[in-house]
Amino acid sequence: MNRLMIVVPCFNEQEVLPLTIPALTQVVEGMIKGGKIAENSGFLLVNDGSRDNTWQVIENAHKENKYVYGLCLAGNVGHQNALLAGLEAAVKICDLTVSIDADLQDDVAAIEKMVDCYINGADVVYGVRSERKNDSLFKRKTAQGFYKTMNLLGAKTVYNHADFRLMSKRAVEQLLEYKERNVFLRGIVPLMNLKSETVYYSRGKRVAGESKYPFKKMLSFAWEGISSFSTKPLTIIAFLGGVITLCAVIAFIYIMVSYFLGNTSPGWPSLMASIWFLGGVQLFSIGVVGQYVGKTYIESKSRPRYFVDKFLNHDDV
Repeated sequence: MNRLMIVVPCFNEQEVLPLTIPALTQVVEGMIKGGKIAENSGFLLVNDGSRDNTWQVIENAHKENKYVYGLCLAGNVGHQNALLAGLEAAVKICDLTVSIDADLQDDVAAIEKMVDCYINGADVVYGVRSERKNDSLFKRKTAQGFYKTMNLLGAKTVYNHADFRLMSKRAVEQLLEYKERNVFLRGIVPLMNLKSETVYYSRGKRVAGESKYPFKKMLSFAWEGISSFSTKPLTIIAFLGGVITLCAVIAFIYIMVSYFLGNTSPGWPSLMASIWFLGGVQLFSIGVVGQYVGKTYIESKSRPRYFVDKFLNHDDV
């Protein structure tokens, strides 16, 4: 019988975990009774350096609930690294994993459908949102723009898929072969080209607590994904430089013709506008190139992504 471990990254989730734990317990128990997963299956709650009582909630739940496993990281390393840490710990003790956020916006009922796809031979099963009616108009439009931009710039992603996915043991082991420090799992997993399926679900509202992805963090995450999987921004800069050069040549020809025809006049406003425009383009271009150089610098140091402080495992009892 296949052993399932559901990996749940947690950052300041003390308010929502009392609701998340019973919901996941019900899902696990239902699949065990249905003979789809082993009796020693469960879910791993990963504490990503929370500043509230998240770890205390996890420790107490571990003592009272045989399905609850806990992983406490030594500090806050970010959602993607926390998820990766959970997968690395889980793959050592299970046959398949499902990753899901703690806020219960992803439909836990879809987990059983994912397991069915795994039983039928899929190594990766993507949870894809069928609609976003519970998101604000701004959130919905920016999220859709994010996926379209990622694909336009060459990063292979699954549209409307976040980090709600099932992965077989083989898939997780292959994922861990990717050693980069700038982690963007939504782009890495499709690169492995393993047999995959898709399960659609309706995304709900956060049941408690606050969103961990404000607009500023969403922009940072989007840039992380784009710069980690595509060099097209550099190509766009080169193209933009060529266009500006062409415009400069045309403008020079126009100026010379006007000069010889005697139609020249003081052009301070246009001169200043062009200087500011070209200066801005240059600074922006240098900044984008600098981002890529900075990522190369970070990767070259090969620092550990995370350190594990504690691991609560029922297998050791």
